[in-house]
Amino acid sequence: MSPATLMTFIYGVLSIVGGIIGYVQAGSKPSLISGIITGILLLIAGVGLLQAQVWGFWLAIAVTLLLVIVFIFRLIKTRKFFPAGLMVAVGIGTAIALFA
Repeated sequence: MSPATLMTFIYGVLSIVGGIIGYVQAGSKPSLISGIITGILLLIAGVGLLQAQVWGFWLAIAVTLLLVIVFIFRLIKTRKFFPAGLMVAVGIGTAIALFA
């Protein structure tokens, strides 16, 4: 398994877990829904990457960049590392792995 595929799977799981945590801690249904949707999309992209499908790469890039942008704005607003800073850091790591 390539580093890009592994990072995509990790980011997908982290997104799902983060959405669940956001729902449990703050009762945020948008966090739950967006976390599950983006997480599943990243897991699907990871499967595509495992199969050497071009769409897997592009799906992983699109979802990763979307999440990084969203969480950069949240990090600026809240100035808290968790969850925004963590999602930005892992997202940048995923993007680097995908482009490497």
